[in-house]
Amino acid sequence: MSMPVLYALISAFLFALTNHFQSIGLKGADVRSGSLVNIATGTAIYWLAAPFFLEQWYWLTWGCLCFAVVGIFRPSLSSWLALSSIAWMGPTLTSALTASAPIFGAGLAILILGEKLTPATAAGTLAVVAGAVVATMRPEGVARGWPIWALVLPFGAAFIRAGGHVGTKLGLGDVPSAPFAVLVSNTVSLVLVASAFLMQGQRVTGTLRDHRWFVLAGVAAGLSLHFLNSALAAGSVVTVVPIVSAAPVFTLLLGLAVFRNEAFSARTVATIALVVPGVVLVAISGK
Repeated sequence: MSMPVLYALISAFLFALTNHFQSIGLKGADVRSGSLVNIATGTAIYWLAAPFFLEQWYWLTWGCLCFAVVGIFRPSLSSWLALSSIAWMGPTLTSALTASAPIFGAGLAILILGEKLTPATAAGTLAVVAGAVVATMRPEGVARGWPIWALVLPFGAAFIRAGGHVGTKLGLGDVPSAPFAVLVSNTVSLVLVASAFLMQGQRVTGTLRDHRWFVLAGVAAGLSLHFLNSALAAGSVVTVVPIVSAAPVFTLLLGLAVFRNEAFSARTVATIALVVPGVVLVAISGK
């Protein structure tokens, strides 16, 4: 297994874990409070670790600018959209719909980076996306206690994440440091989220128990971004993003084995049967 593939799979697992942590936290706190605690936690971790990876020349570079621009949208806006989607639709459906990121990512990578999408990669990508959709299916259909406009939330998060992948890939070509990319993007996002929070006179809601889950989500999300950036630094967007988008499989499996909010069914088998071969196909075609 190549390192980009391994890093992408680890990122997908951590991202799925983040979704579950946030879902639990949202039972007692609102979206904005959870997003603030989540991003602040991840940012704090990278600033504490900065002496181990940060070099002064990183700051005055094109790459740093790319990471900062990405931070305007991700994780600030994408995290808010994803959390809002989880609040409306739940973690599994949110993971499935945001799995459309490979489609957006492939288009942007081809247009901006000049990457090429091979037939094998395209087939594997579609298999992953199909598996993510199957992950949300129920015998009675997908329960919809949410308005149609709410679809903007997960699809918006997916598009922003895809754009962030391309922007990060550009930046890493100039400053090859995955943790620095997370540090800059998260810091910009935190400043924006905290500023909006204070300007609107909002207060952090929820108990310490609720925020404990958002802190855990921040740790998992921060590590997920590190592995994602490491994968992007070593591989292509059209290869890495579909594998990272296998997160719904991990969301489903974690729901079965750990969080006990899912039941084993034919849907589980079908999801794995689609996503696993899809990931393998993308991984092989990306070599």
